[in-house]
Amino acid sequence: MKNNKKIILCIFLVIILGIFYIINIFFDKEEIRATSIEKVEVKEEVAQDSELVKVDIKGAVKNPGVYEVSVNNRVIDVIKIAGGLNKSANTEYINLAKNVTDEMIIWIYTDSEIREFMDSNVKYEYIEKECHCPDVDSSACINENNGKDKVNINTATKEELMTLSGIGEAKALSIIEYRENTPFKTIEDLKNISGIGDSIFAEIKDFITV
Repeated sequence: MKNNKKIILCIFLVIILGIFYIINIFFDKEEIRATSIEKVEVKEEVAQDSELVKVDIKGAVKNPGVYEVSVNNRVIDVIKIAGGLNKSANTEYINLAKNVTDEMIIWIYTDSEIREFMDSNVKYEYIEKECHCPDVDSSACINENNGKDKVNINTATKEELMTLSGIGEAKALSIIEYRENTPFKTIEDLKNISGIGDSIFAEIKDFITV
């Protein structure tokens, strides 16, 4: 009889231990699964935060060029990545705290360039569009058009045409003569004028219209 009780007690203890063992395994798996899910979520969050964009930095930096940076970077971070500023750099017209965007151009002017702009007796403004960096959102541009409306090459006077970069009296008269016979349909038609090539057109295309 006593032996039967011992056997029953042993079986009971084995069952209890087996139940605890199964419970421990189950909860360990759930904990591992929860930890794995948490790690995946953290990785996804990091991946989103580290989205990369390409930025073109030009001018007075030690290593100008195109850099792939995080969307969380700012202009000052791109300058550091490009090796820092040259001694001649002037950041007066730059928003160093601006967030970077894809295809962004950051143009760092020199002290001499700033002085040249100021000595021309034209008011220059810090703007982000329609500047020396055509068709892009730039962080450091100086507007040569002084906030005026674009010059209509079909109606502008000789003097108005001569306010455009690279257009002297001779070219202004050629423009007027050309449009009297064939009005300009697009601003690109301006390149039909002798002496107005791609380089001059690139400088003035943001300041003209038809």
